[in-house]
Amino acid sequence: MPEAFLSLPPLNALRAFEAAARHLNFRIAAEELNVTQGAVAQHIRGLEADLGTKLFERLPRGLALTDEGRAYVPNIRRAFDLISEATLLLRPEPARLTISVTPSFATKWLIPKLPEFVAHNPLVDLRILASESLSSFQADGVDIAVRQGRPPFGAGLMVDLLFPQQIVAICSPALLPAGENEIVPTDIQHHVLLHDAHNLWPEFMEKALGLKMATEAKRMRFNQTSLAIDAAIAGQGIALASRFLVAADIAAGRLVQPLDAEMRGTQDFYVVVPRKQRHPEPTQAVRQWLLDEGAVKDS
Repeated sequence: MPEAFLSLPPLNALRAFEAAARHLNFRIAAEELNVTQGAVAQHIRGLEADLGTKLFERLPRGLALTDEGRAYVPNIRRAFDLISEATLLLRPEPARLTISVTPSFATKWLIPKLPEFVAHNPLVDLRILASESLSSFQADGVDIAVRQGRPPFGAGLMVDLLFPQQIVAICSPALLPAGENEIVPTDIQHHVLLHDAHNLWPEFMEKALGLKMATEAKRMRFNQTSLAIDAAIAGQGIALASRFLVAADIAAGRLVQPLDAEMRGTQDFYVVVPRKQRHPEPTQAVRQWLLDEGAVKDS
């Protein structure tokens, strides 16, 4: 081992010195390093003994660097910066990507699937931007989006169909008549109908059931589909939702489809990414994962 390395002070003592020199306070340095204040003080005393010089003046209200301490700290700080830079070259930071989705898509489909994605993509750091308003790829720093609507969505974008809008009625099993698996369509309006911002019940009644929406039908309104779904799970009425959003709740027995009828909507769900991407490789990884997950659920 080279002689220069044999004369180096302990690394922990140098870390304690750099933190204490930056804060001029042993207590704050200890909090940053997640050690006790006594441990920092001990490291500093050991370092001063090892170097044979005093690095700090202990004052009644804090610390002050000695001339030797002021001369020593810039090079120590530079050394730690070099270590950090060298480490980053071997262990790159995760690529930070922002995905824009609606709150209902986030809570009912995306978030339950994220642990598996994170486990297989440790170098992708996803930021979820959940909003009913349309986010901008440029202004909001969005890398990938799931949008509901009808193409085209704009020039310079790659667009892939994720899910068709297949509307189904859903409710808690507790709402079904005893011993029955379904509700007679003409009896639907005797139940509370849970509406979201899309207000699809009148259209569903006419197209899927061949009925007219009764003016006296009992209603409960929510501004998000996920809230209407949660109310249905709680047994508060019958909601309408895209099939893929409730597939997990149906499979788990929290929800049932009280009607065979369903309605093909016109506001499908698409994966949208800019053709010019800030982080092409991780963006394509997220895009392909979304499409693969959609294909599995759709098969």
